Amino acid sequence: MRTAVCPGSFDPVTNGHLDVFVRAAELFDKVVVGVLINKTKSSLFDVDERIETYRARVPEQVEFHVEIRIGKDEQEILAFARERQVDLIVMGRQGRGALQKVLFGKVTEKVVRKADCAVLVVPLSYRRRRVHSSDK
Repeated sequence: MRTAVCPGSFDPVTNGHLDVFVRAAELFDKVVVGVLINKTKSSLFDVDERIETYRARVPEQVEFHVEIRIGKDEQEILAFARERQVDLIVMGRQGRGALQKVLFGKVTEKVVRKADCAVLVVPLSYRRRRVHSSDK
């Protein structure tokens, strides 16, 4: 069974996240949405609100699993991928500063460097570019 994991805090839930989940589900037998809880960061929504928001918006044909991990983002992502022998980690590029933008984002950059499996980095502007390219 080919498995992909889409990890993140998902706070707040966006259409871009959902688009990536659905597209990953078209290519993999199982897609796990890894909801990360980092106690050192403040959240807009509690984890139950985030999960319920996703469940209501994910198409029925998409096999959707949620795994909640508490801890340091990159460590939890890497541990989960190793434990579950994940084939692909799908991550967004979320860098804030100029240097971080070059390096994808702090967490993404660490996962790319240390992962035992393939990592797909989806740029923040992915959905917007896809919509514009389909207009042509």
